[in-house]
Amino acid sequence: MPHIIKNHPWSILFLCMLLLLTLFVAACGGASSNSGTAAESIPASSNVHSSAANQQKSASSSGGPGGSQQYLVKTLNISMEVKVTQRVANDLQAWISATDPLSTAENINYEQVGDNLYNVTMTFSVQASLYPRIENYLNTYPIQHHGRLLSANKTTQDVSGDYVDTQSRLKNLRAEQDRLLTLLSHATALGDILSIDQRLTDIEGQIEQIEAHLNQLNGQTSFYNITVSLQPSQAVVNPPPAAWSIAQVWQSALSAAIAFAVVLVTVLIWLAVFSVYLIPVALVVWFVRRWRHIRVQRFTPDAASPTFPPSVP
Repeated sequence: MPHIIKNHPWSILFLCMLLLLTLFVAACGGASSNSGTAAESIPASSNVHSSAANQQKSASSSGGPGGSQQYLVKTLNISMEVKVTQRVANDLQAWISATDPLSTAENINYEQVGDNLYNVTMTFSVQASLYPRIENYLNTYPIQHHGRLLSANKTTQDVSGDYVDTQSRLKNLRAEQDRLLTLLSHATALGDILSIDQRLTDIEGQIEQIEAHLNQLNGQTSFYNITVSLQPSQAVVNPPPAAWSIAQVWQSALSAAIAFAVVLVTVLIWLAVFSVYLIPVALVVWFVRRWRHIRVQRFTPDAASPTFPPSVP
């Protein structure tokens, strides 16, 4: 062995260096593999958190865990007591029109309940987004304008099920319509064409009905109805009786005397105008009565003249 080392010293040195190089490469490879594994594990963890955040954002934007949207129909019936209903009705119409340019006023009715006193009923259709603001204004209006809020009835109806079901039925019918149109384009027999056309007509009729119902739901969920009833205050309708005073009695008597004089003068004017007909009639009646009186006197024996009995021979 010493002889071999002595004869080949460079060979032994080369082998030692090769062994050291092999160990160094192996150590570097293990370190790089460990760092690569760690580097790969970090992005995987970040992707998981990013996915969870996206899912949470998607769930919150959809309105809830189920992601379903509510479709509501709201109505408001509000009644208030004010002094001058005509003026208040004009003010409310002007304010609602300015607040919601897309609003419409319908069924405006005036019912007279006294001398220049009216009960007013109005129905408005307002946008759903502006409904809370208009509702709050109407609820506080009587207090701010020296009136009184009599009642405020609000109803809410959830039509989400009907809305979603109508959309689903419309989607299925349109898919059926497309399928029938495809079959009709490839049909060659007259019987098949007539049968497909009849079925297509039925489907189109159902689509029109469902579209009309869906448009109605869209209108009800986009615009809410508000009915406002205005009544004059009881102090205006039934004022308290006035206290007795000589001046008021004198004024009432004078007014009655003037009214009687007006009626009397009116009657005299009518008589004067119609005297053209009344005087000739009165003259004819007088002449007839005079003539009958004279005739009766002529043919009636005088009761005062004495009667003598016949003489006896």
